[in-house]
Amino acid sequence: MKAQNTRVVDYGGDALAEAARLIRAGEPVAVPTETVYGLAADATNAKAVARIFAAKGRPAFNPLIVHVRDLAEAERLGVFSEEARALAVAFWPGALTLVVPVREDSGLAAAVTAGLATVALRCPAHPAIQALLAAAGRPLAAPSANASGAVSPTRASHVLASLGGRIPMILDGGPTQRGLESTIVAVAGGTVRLLRPGPISFDDIAAFASGVGSQASGDGRIEAPGQMRSHYAPAKPLRLDATSASADEWLIGFGAVEGDDNLSPAGDLAEAAARLFDALHCADAQRRPRIAVAPIPKEGIGLAINDRLGRAAAPRT
Repeated sequence: MKAQNTRVVDYGGDALAEAARLIRAGEPVAVPTETVYGLAADATNAKAVARIFAAKGRPAFNPLIVHVRDLAEAERLGVFSEEARALAVAFWPGALTLVVPVREDSGLAAAVTAGLATVALRCPAHPAIQALLAAAGRPLAAPSANASGAVSPTRASHVLASLGGRIPMILDGGPTQRGLESTIVAVAGGTVRLLRPGPISFDDIAAFASGVGSQASGDGRIEAPGQMRSHYAPAKPLRLDATSASADEWLIGFGAVEGDDNLSPAGDLAEAAARLFDALHCADAQRRPRIAVAPIPKEGIGLAINDRLGRAAAPRT
């Protein structure tokens, strides 16, 4: 892949216009969402989508989330049941991705769905990506703006460290609010299944859906982003559920486990989620060769935090 100059530009009117021009020209642009920074490109342009995969080094079997302005645009791309529509109305714009059957006439590039009969759709809440969707006039495929499998970016500096020289532009909108990627559910056959935990809990989702199933079957099929066994991983080995650190470890604490850094001294899980990836980036930059993370309660958004940590600590294949 030919190296290029990557510009980091503060989000604003001129930067937005330039980003939209690049999108329409088939180039990918990094942009903040309320969850993490995404690498956005025209989801209807096969060459643009291919540039996402090339920049990230992303495997072709891993589908992409398509970001849309609203439910009306989403329904032009996917088939929405009553359950899917109820969830969209309840949680959009926001951090929920719905996996629904893809329409034959969607016009989406084939690589977006990775050959599946479904498409992952989300209407984001962050003003920067909403403005880019409006200015570009295209649905945007936008996985996290980092090298595939690495720690997700919650700041423009994280994107630059991972993808600098691979993309033309990063819209800097400051640190993201949620800090974890969206919750993903599959909606089909009158049932709703959790494919990836995230900021919106499955209990909250169940209140708006009549046929709620359990988590995905775990048979190894990739139905949505974030399901690979090893993912979100720092460059260093990661040890979980640590209450103290060895001499060669950088300890990321939580609550009463102080550590070298602390996701939330008050034990606030929402604060911990927002800080998780930033803390992993920071730990990766330290001289100590290993990372340890304190126990995180497996409740509420803590389930999503533990999901990310479990994949980050998994052996790489």
